[in-house]
Amino acid sequence: MSDVLLEVKNLKTWFDTQAGKTTVVDDISFSIRKGETFALLGESGCGKSMTALSLMQLLPSQASHNISGEVIIDGQDLLTLPEAAMRNVRGNRIAMIFQEPMTSLNPVLTAGYQIEEVLQRHKDLKGAAAKARVVELLEAVGIPDPKQRMNEYPHQLSGGMKQRIMIAIALAGEPDLLIADEPTTALDVTIQAQVLDLLKDLQKKTGMAVLMITHDLAVVSEMVDHVAVMYAGQIVEVADRDRFFSNPQHPYSQKLFEALPTMSKRDEALATIPGTVPSLDQTFTQCRFASRCQYAWDDCRDQVPSLKMHEQEHSVRCLLYEEGAPKRKLHSEIPVLQKRTLQNDSNEILLNVENLKIHFPIHKGLLKRVAGYVYAVDDVSISVNKGRTLALVGESGCGKTTLGKGILQLIKPTSGNVKFRETELTTLNRKALRARRKDFQIIFQDPFSSMNPRMMVGDIIEEGMIAQNIGDNAADREKIVSDLLAQVGLSPEHRNRYPHEFSGGQRQRICVARALAVNPQLIVCDEPTSALDVSVQAQILNLLKELQHEFGLTYLFITHNISVVAYLADEVAVMYLGRIVEKGLVEDVLENPQHPYTQALLSAVPVIDKATKQEVLKLEGDPPSPINPPQGCYFHPRCSQVMEKCKTQYPETTRISDTHTINCFLQTQT
Repeated sequence: MSDVLLEVKNLKTWFDTQAGKTTVVDDISFSIRKGETFALLGESGCGKSMTALSLMQLLPSQASHNISGEVIIDGQDLLTLPEAAMRNVRGNRIAMIFQEPMTSLNPVLTAGYQIEEVLQRHKDLKGAAAKARVVELLEAVGIPDPKQRMNEYPHQLSGGMKQRIMIAIALAGEPDLLIADEPTTALDVTIQAQVLDLLKDLQKKTGMAVLMITHDLAVVSEMVDHVAVMYAGQIVEVADRDRFFSNPQHPYSQKLFEALPTMSKRDEALATIPGTVPSLDQTFTQCRFASRCQYAWDDCRDQVPSLKMHEQEHSVRCLLYEEGAPKRKLHSEIPVLQKRTLQNDSNEILLNVENLKIHFPIHKGLLKRVAGYVYAVDDVSISVNKGRTLALVGESGCGKTTLGKGILQLIKPTSGNVKFRETELTTLNRKALRARRKDFQIIFQDPFSSMNPRMMVGDIIEEGMIAQNIGDNAADREKIVSDLLAQVGLSPEHRNRYPHEFSGGQRQRICVARALAVNPQLIVCDEPTSALDVSVQAQILNLLKELQHEFGLTYLFITHNISVVAYLADEVAVMYLGRIVEKGLVEDVLENPQHPYTQALLSAVPVIDKATKQEVLKLEGDPPSPINPPQGCYFHPRCSQVMEKCKTQYPETTRISDTHTINCFLQTQT
């Protein structure tokens, strides 16, 4: 008997648009065995999610009938089934975890009720039996106090809990195949590790197969058995995990690996993929990657390559592996990366923050009396030297963004000092503060929402220049805008376009240009690469390094991406529940973490190189509420090495070396 659970043959999905036929999934074939994990890997827009929606017949209305090929599960072709029959398949034979749990869950229904819906539809369970099964499912996905949580609404749950609820809903029908669409993209590394471990455990217990959709190479290396790489609607490479990670064959796959930021690449630029993904509203007569490929030759521009077996269980769509192809050493013709010697050894302290507190009052009752406070930032002290980068890391909700906004006085601090050079920012009046804003700028996490959609890009960049009286006249400012656009890798003609006409990476470049327009000395970068693919992330990181090298810029870089920290930062401050728990040079903190929280944070980061992987130090529970932080050390309820004094006293700062400090009683014991 065959162990193949799902077989996809020549699947094609297209949209009929004003520009013509746009084929988003173009003639792809693959199979998934029972109990295995299969990954669709690729960047945004390559067709991964559309493939999953095609399997489930959940396509948008304009493409609902524009699908061909075969999707066979246990001998039955799902594409031949009417909608009524597909409802018996969805959630029963095949279930799906969507990328964003908050928008996938119904905000007006309790978590328990949303799980019960599946049990009623597919298992005919109702009443007390259904509720008992809901509790079992919540326990299976690691939800604490399930009897209480089942009666809560999505907005009352953390990001990690919402994702667990989504998994519980998917598991309720006991599916043979679970489709996980970027299940950890928006999660912190600690929550990501918990969710990935949960999926592994559930797969072992239930024997279900998993189709994982992701652009994270490290997650793929830890989770999957087989990998299919997608580009521009096609599969360009298929292999088992070990073969793929030891020897990626397609030039696109190789570029994805080269673009990954690591500590070993700190003194060089990251490899990037030039150009953009081709538009899919055309009939291709050439390799779709040819215009971006460093190995392309004439045949690549005249022929359409097919997916062929190159080695045992390793297929690739590339003419380089055809007979008669020119001999090329694929791994040795990578362009030489420009070495960088950053001028970041200044001893001048540009920013000095002392004992900063930002507490938000909680108002209740008709009279809006203060009933408590949210201790978002609680007694933080940091300093950054001119021309250097301080990375601020920690889980979501720990106060990183609030601290960044408080430093820039976008949020009024409750107490403490923020000194920029010799100027105390907290005491400046509005007029004086506005005059100083040209010295410090911010790049927000979501570039699209931070720009006015009704303003053209040139006006968005020029707006700050007008406010700060930069440029003698309109013509002078227009030239500066054109120069800035060129500096961040865009065309001066882009000034007359609107934000929606750009890709995510291009929008982030526009935000960088806007920040540079007023000649700042300090830029707060709030998760500027979190929503970007690895190749676009590499472009932005290269740009930030180039600008720092050229203009001596200082960065406060807020992120939860440890690999970005390893590549870009000079120093790291680890934040937990509004306080800094460890701080030091990037080598000190990442290679020799001392605080139990830092150790757990770093151990949870998925890695490609198995030789460097350490045991994950699991954190129990979720971070405490900043409304009611624990007495003593804030981390003690989740710490595996907790002592009695940790429960009553907050540890003072202990200096491990001249460049490394920690707030933990474990260091005072040695």
